[in-house]
Amino acid sequence: MSTNLVHRFRRWVIVAIAFGAAFYLGYTIWIGFDEVKTQFAIFKWVWFIPVLLLTLLNYGLRFAKWHYLLGRLGVDMPLREDAWNFAAGLAMVISPAKAGEMLKPYVVNARLGTPMSRTIPALVTERLTDAIAMLILAGLSVSTYAAQHDAIRTEALAIPAGLILVGLVVVAIPTLSMAVFRILEQVPIVKKVVPKLRELYDAMRTCASPVPLLLTIFLSIIAWAAECLGYLLVFYGLGVKVTFDSAVFLYAFATIGGAATGSPGGLGPTEAMMVEMAPRLMAGVTPEQSIAAAIIIRVATLWLGVGLGAFALFKISALLGGEIQLGETSDSSAESSKEET
Repeated sequence: MSTNLVHRFRRWVIVAIAFGAAFYLGYTIWIGFDEVKTQFAIFKWVWFIPVLLLTLLNYGLRFAKWHYLLGRLGVDMPLREDAWNFAAGLAMVISPAKAGEMLKPYVVNARLGTPMSRTIPALVTERLTDAIAMLILAGLSVSTYAAQHDAIRTEALAIPAGLILVGLVVVAIPTLSMAVFRILEQVPIVKKVVPKLRELYDAMRTCASPVPLLLTIFLSIIAWAAECLGYLLVFYGLGVKVTFDSAVFLYAFATIGGAATGSPGGLGPTEAMMVEMAPRLMAGVTPEQSIAAAIIIRVATLWLGVGLGAFALFKISALLGGEIQLGETSDSSAESSKEET
């Protein structure tokens, strides 16, 4: 049975806000409420403007990746509609395991009739290249900072990097992939979906071929480096001069670590890593400043995206002529998709 995505999103927001508020309050009380409150009073909010602009640059570059990958797949989604679609997907970061990001392929299906099995690889590649970019940014200094903090282990980056590499090798070598499909065809439970899996694989090979893969990784590095720079500027606003490489490493490492926990949007673990590690890795940063910086940068990144996405979600709902539902979506035609919505 289909579930109304707008109503589900409201529940996700309520849960995420409640959890986030409890987490921030608990950390603030533990460190010292008055001290943290003082840091917010000290913060020069003029620095918040470039931080927001850098976040918008991140969103813009990531949208460029998504739209480019759709084009590689021969999907001609109107630019303006696709921008709304991408923005709505930003709200889905707080969905469990980010499952709500399936909204983007769903909307393309509903508007153009393009099978989701053809556009899901664009979503996978978009998110995969984000992960690769963050691993690269964190990996640039992991050996340096691992020596300074007992909680940092190079395996935390090496393991996901290895898994991604194996996946890309399987996609790049048709012989391996065909062998997997032949095995799956012998399994009664899954053999019926093998044709769809082959379609997914063909589209994935298009998205992950050398030129688009390298281009989207390059865009991802710039996009996420922009948010790392925003994190640096937050400390500047607090009156602390930290180095760019420490800000890049900590922001990237905490983002990867938070995402690995499966927490919606990394909410909780990401902030915890920032708060705990910043005073140890960044000279002159106090615990009170670290929690203030974590809250400010997450408002400027995670919660800005959720807010923009919430607005775009209602716009997308209007474009589709009613409430958005995600359930059993037909891949055959636009008409069948509209019947489901």
